[in-house]
Amino acid sequence: MKQLLWINGEFVGTEKYLPLNNPFNGEKIAEVAVASDDDVLRAINAAESAAKTMANMEAYKRAEILQKVADLIQEDREECARIIAEESSKPLKAARAEVDRTIMTYSFAAQEARRIHGETIPLDAAPGGEGRVAYTVKEPLGVIAAITPFNFPMNLVAHKVGPALAAGNSVVLKPASQTPLSAYKIASCFHRAGLPAGALNVVTGSGKSVGDVLIKDDRVKKVTFTGSPAVGKYIRENAGLKKVTLELGSNSALIVDEGTDLVKVMPRIVTGSFSNQGQVCISIQRIFIHESIAEEFTALFIEESKKLKVGNPLDEDTDISAMISFNDVTRAKSWIQAAIENGAELALGGDSDQQVLNPTILLNAKETDKISCEEVFAPVVHINTFNEFDEAIAKVNDSQFGLQAGVYTKDLNKAFKASKALHVGGVMINDIPTFRVDHMPYGGVKMSGTGREGIKYAIEEMTELKLVSFKLD
Repeated sequence: MKQLLWINGEFVGTEKYLPLNNPFNGEKIAEVAVASDDDVLRAINAAESAAKTMANMEAYKRAEILQKVADLIQEDREECARIIAEESSKPLKAARAEVDRTIMTYSFAAQEARRIHGETIPLDAAPGGEGRVAYTVKEPLGVIAAITPFNFPMNLVAHKVGPALAAGNSVVLKPASQTPLSAYKIASCFHRAGLPAGALNVVTGSGKSVGDVLIKDDRVKKVTFTGSPAVGKYIRENAGLKKVTLELGSNSALIVDEGTDLVKVMPRIVTGSFSNQGQVCISIQRIFIHESIAEEFTALFIEESKKLKVGNPLDEDTDISAMISFNDVTRAKSWIQAAIENGAELALGGDSDQQVLNPTILLNAKETDKISCEEVFAPVVHINTFNEFDEAIAKVNDSQFGLQAGVYTKDLNKAFKASKALHVGGVMINDIPTFRVDHMPYGGVKMSGTGREGIKYAIEEMTELKLVSFKLD
């Protein structure tokens, strides 16, 4: 199958194509178009023309298109899940869950499209404001560049495309090179739903070349990006005066205090550690356990982790499958080995079969080990202990990242202390940091990025506020 670009409401060819292979078995899935600079400029041209149409489209019409897309994805749920599983090696049951979240995300976008509004301003609250009536309106920015990662190839597209279109913008979407087919499937759904030509364009190819054209073109008014801190920093430095939203990952931590019902919470903690091979921005990477329960926790955690089934992502009972690339397996294993050489204990895993890295548990890794202070983005977790709760908070905060953190405790005072003291974008009390529903504000601090996703909150960052003032006679 040859996958063409989607520009101005139609599939168009280009000069170069590259093979797309299944990460699990290496089989070729498709030949995917590699956009040239001219192709990207054509997409921006189309988006610029469509931006006027989108800005003038009534809110209810935008809402109806978005809801129709949600309905079309529901109709094609199994096909969408298989696309995700084949191109990203996400286990099929997890892929189905992502499709369900994608449906929910577009439904939320449809709802929010109907309630974008400003407020009245009492200008007479200040001297000189007498005899005036004022109000604010929220207007679309225009062309939005959306750059998305491989790990949630449909739902993270939805988190950028959904609010952008709900607010009346147009979009040029650059999906991850390994997961383009999910994005093209979504483009076809929008076409069937009646989205005007050019309002959504999909261009695939090198992140550097496509991204450079997008971030440097003055017609693009905002860049919304999910990916690595290095690329996010580059975008920030080269985007000029564009608005920028960056979600740059983390090494998310979980605190488990004494008194926690370990048997009850263990399946959820294992899921948060190893789901999608740990290739989740808020996957549990660092676990801090009160020393009084550390031995029991570790034994239960290893026992529960051994229950995970490793295999083909298209098998119904597979929990863990291939990582996105062989290089990522090699990198993760080198970090594991370096931690072991520096004194960490390997309690489980550490081995691989081709691109499948088995669930790995380390004990007592040093805070300076890469496995602790960098984002591993792999099925690797390390466990350390604490004596005082304040010590655990300090260990969580001792990170360049700050996306989300989880805390299990039965002590209400400790819960409130953690919610205030943890320097992260989201604190999950009595839950894992991997918790996310699609209408909540989501984003981080420090090297985890800037701005917030979650449909309502993303719309705020994809609109401009205008003040209108009437002076009365």
